[in-house]
Amino acid sequence: MHTNMSVLRIHATAVAIALAALAAPAAELNCHGPSNVEDFRYSWRLRGGLSWVAGLVFPTSGVGEMKTTYPKPGEQAPINSQLLITSTDRRTGFYAYESDMDQAGQRTLMTYHAYAWKNKSRNERTVFDYAKRTAFIHKQTPDKQWDRTEPLPPEQLRDVLTAIYYLRQNAAAIKTPIKTNIYSDGKSYPVMLRPVERRSFKMQGASVDALGFEIVDAPGGRKWPGGVRVWLSDDERRIPFRIEIQQSMASLQLELESVESCAFMQASK
Repeated sequence: MHTNMSVLRIHATAVAIALAALAAPAAELNCHGPSNVEDFRYSWRLRGGLSWVAGLVFPTSGVGEMKTTYPKPGEQAPINSQLLITSTDRRTGFYAYESDMDQAGQRTLMTYHAYAWKNKSRNERTVFDYAKRTAFIHKQTPDKQWDRTEPLPPEQLRDVLTAIYYLRQNAAAIKTPIKTNIYSDGKSYPVMLRPVERRSFKMQGASVDALGFEIVDAPGGRKWPGGVRVWLSDDERRIPFRIEIQQSMASLQLELESVESCAFMQASK
């Protein structure tokens, strides 16, 4: 799936219009939409001591969508996961993350991230050729674009969205830390996937327990400057009620507002 910047801007506008009607304080479950699509809608805000500094450059709150499209029966296609984050005014720009993963949800086949705020924009796409052990990287800004190839490291690669999907698949089995690697900004980092505290969230007026997990830097290798925390409903759905993405100056916290399409994770069937 080759999404360009103009398509993402159109999609961002459409998502913002759809999200404008969200007002319920608790997540609502709507079991409609395509049978092979999960569509979660969020509100988000920046948190942390330096969020006010980040707010001088980027918005500090807004709306978002996490969408996962599964291949239809018999279709030879990857699982596609997208996370789109827009500002509250729905005009100034977006963050976008996208991942294609194999049908087992175990490794990333393509990873993409982009942002556009005011007059600043950037996007980067990496396609992994595991047969040739090569990564093809394309970067683009308003001023230039460039391509390069790099050898794949020996370890299995997951970007952040694939790692979140892996946690959803294996939440019941993860009791102790797991060492793996995260591919981020063109580099592979050793990280730990590990459980954190349980929490409760509101859904359809009821309290739903959620399992917590985090992805953190692992000692003894290249230091990952990021971090992720996610709380998943303690049931077969493994709905991500809260996602926290650590950035250099602040933490981006997404809170679930509604479920627009409720296909089950295929790995859970």
